[in-house]
Formats: sequence, C-alpha cells, structure tokens
Amino acid sequence: MKSITAGCLEVYYHEVGPIAGDPVILLHGFPYDAHAYDAVSARLAKQGYRCIAPYLRGYGQTRFLSADTMRSGQQAALGADLLAFMDALSVKTAFLGGYDWGGRAACIIAALWPERVRGLVSCGRGYNIQDIARAKEPAPAVEEARYWYMYYFHTERGRAGLTLNRRDICKHIWSIWSPTWRFDDATWAATAPSFDNPDFVEVVLHSYRHRFGSIAGDPAYEDIETRLAEQPSIGVPSIVLQGRDDGVDPPREEDSDRQHFGGFYERQIIDGTGHNLPQEAPDAFAAAVLRLRDAR
Repeated sequence: MKSITAGCLEVYYHEVGPIAGDPVILLHGFPYDAHAYDAVSARLAKQGYRCIAPYLRGYGQTRFLSADTMRSGQQAALGADLLAFMDALSVKTAFLGGYDWGGRAACIIAALWPERVRGLVSCGRGYNIQDIARAKEPAPAVEEARYWYMYYFHTERGRAGLTLNRRDICKHIWSIWSPTWRFDDATWAATAPSFDNPDFVEVVLHSYRHRFGSIAGDPAYEDIETRLAEQPSIGVPSIVLQGRDDGVDPPREEDSDRQHFGGFYERQIIDGTGHNLPQEAPDAFAAAVLRLRDAR
C-alpha cells in the first residue's frame, strides 16, 4: 500500500500494473473499501493498465491532515478529494470507475472536469450526482423501506449504533444489498478494519444527513455544491453497470439516467450480482473499462 498527500488528506491506496500504463482510478462505496477492486485491478493490470484504488475519507488508513478540518461526507467533498488525488499523482487524465460514494465522486469529476476523464464506469445509480434540492420529496414505500439506514443515521441512536456496532451494521448491509453474493470470512476480514478509521462515524453520518439537506456542508465546497445543484450532464464516454440483485438500488426497467449522459453511453444489467458490483462481477467491470478504451 502507498500513500500521498492530496488536498486535506493523506490518502492511502493500492496500485498495481505498469506505471506507464493508462491510469484507471477505482473508487469504492459505503460500506466497503479499496479491496473491492482487487480482482478488477489484477485483470486490468494484465492488460497493461495502471490501476489505482484509494481509500476514501473516513476509511482504512486515509487520514485528515488537520484536526480542524470538518469531517464532511458530502458529495462535493468526495469529488474534491478525487480531483486533489489525481493532481497529487500528476495524473492528467484517467479512466474512472466507481459505485455508491465512489461512483458519485467519479460522476462529479466527469461532469465538472471532463477534460480529466477518458471514460467512466458508474455502477448502480448511473447518474450518481445528488439532487439535494429535491431530496425531501417522498419516494414509494418500497423504496423508502430500503433507505432505513439513512434515517437511522439521522438519529443519535444511529450515531451510537454506528459507533458501537459498526462491523455488525456493515456486515448486515453487505448481506441485504448483495443477497446472492456468498462472501467468505477472509473477504470480510480484509475489509472490516477499514471501518475502524477514527473519522468513519462522523463522515458517514454527515454524508447521509447532508444529502437530505438536514445539515450544513463544509463551506470550502460551496462552489462545487452550487454547480452540482444544476445537475450537470456527463459528456464523457460512459458505461453504467447495474446488478440485477441489488438490494438497495435495484435497476429499473426504464433507464431514467440516460437523459443525463451525452456521447457514447451503454447500460448493462448484470445477472446474479448485487450492490458491490466490482467485487461480485470483476470480469464484467474490467470488460467495461476495456470497452471504453475502444469506444473512443
């Protein structure tokens, strides 16, 4: 594992593949970590790609440089972290791939800084930029029920639960979001320590409270949030991968995200796969990156 100072963080990351290869930055979600891309990275490295998988703020050994920095989990912070990480590594352009929180960061860079993105693989919700202004509008009951954890994290009971029982909560989420994924003890043991990060609880709580407009964001990211409120389109070549068995964000028959993308675009629904798509279906994810190389 390597680390680099990037923006307000010391970011830890895994890197495999030739240093001169086309860079692919692979971004995990909640509640997972960079190990979600171990198999994807191995496959792409064999094809000559330089694969870089960082631990997001609040995960693993990634740390804030200052105790005074707000432990924000808002979308703009994740996007700014990714941009700073690319700058720190002197990566001018890269393929970006992500899901959940990581997919959000990738979508933000693709939308606001498209000159830095050669192609995008976005899993689950394809257009993963939050529309916070509309976040208080109720969804159908079946959808609201899937968001129990978001409401839980709005409460002080949720704070206490995540503090005391974070591994139990996260493992339960793995099981219900990927009901057909039979992960073994070794797979869980590799990732679970990432949730022991001292900022994990605060970053997670802020993420789920901010997206509903329930709490203020970090003023440092106000300009980015203002731009994201316009729901900018994504014009870079993009492939959306969705797991048919995703227990929190199952694919819909209608591709409602298509309207947010311009240029080359594909949507693929992967059978037998849940929310943690890169780890559950690494062949499909790696193939999508290779497809983007050819799509240009």
